[in-house]
Amino acid sequence: MTNPRYCGRFAPSPTGPLHFGSLVTALASFLEARSQGGQWLIRIEDLDPLREPPEATGQILASLDAHGLFPDEPVRFQSRRHDAYHAAINQLLEQGDAYRCSCSRKELQANWGRHPRHCRKDNAATGDRPFAIRFALKDEDCHWQDLLLGPQHQTVQAELDDPVILRKEGFYAYQLAVVVDDIDQDITDVVRGSDLLDMTAQQQQIYRALGSRPPHWLHIPVIVNDQGQKLSKQTHAPALDDSIPGKNLFAALVALRQDPPQTLVSAPVETLLDWGQANWQRGVIT
Repeated sequence: MTNPRYCGRFAPSPTGPLHFGSLVTALASFLEARSQGGQWLIRIEDLDPLREPPEATGQILASLDAHGLFPDEPVRFQSRRHDAYHAAINQLLEQGDAYRCSCSRKELQANWGRHPRHCRKDNAATGDRPFAIRFALKDEDCHWQDLLLGPQHQTVQAELDDPVILRKEGFYAYQLAVVVDDIDQDITDVVRGSDLLDMTAQQQQIYRALGSRPPHWLHIPVIVNDQGQKLSKQTHAPALDDSIPGKNLFAALVALRQDPPQTLVSAPVETLLDWGQANWQRGVIT
């Protein structure tokens, strides 16, 4: 099967080295793209230098290389894309789809999410207070078809759910940058963890406000530890051992319910990836 218009991506945040849960997501997005005959890209979402150890990006890319997960284009770094995000924010402000907000988190919580400074109505009135920029959501009952989970429905509430797209510290936010780069890179399909499912309806409105159609979505279950917590830096997930990439890929295929034969448990990386591509079944993931 070939689909030259299919384009997927893996987009980790460099808050630490790659762990097993990230490998599972990377492998799922890679095999989904390859099984479709499409392209697969890597994007480093390095937007928050306060949370990013300087060595993390190199560790992540080295792990992906060790596991044979090579992109079809040069790796993109969001830290080099500030001009594009600035232009998108200006466009949204001019369209009335974004506004300056000087309310603190404490103030918003005290007002059940409503803006005591009426930021949406009086966009320029921030005074000398530091301000964030938020996307102005519209009330919506959002429906879409997830390629694994089936029909999805989320209710979006204007003002109460408005996401920050530029933080008060001057950092561009995930909700904006991910959409701008997906549009610019012609991403047609997004495979990611189900922990990001709740952001989908908001992101779809940002796609449309920027004049683009949202991609197809495929949300896979997140990998958890023995305490039922998602593997992450916060839950002290161990880094991948890049000296045993074949064993790691075999375990990832098992986690994705692909049922690889035991004869592959010691197979080289190339053999495992070839088998995974030839036998990929997204519908069995649970």
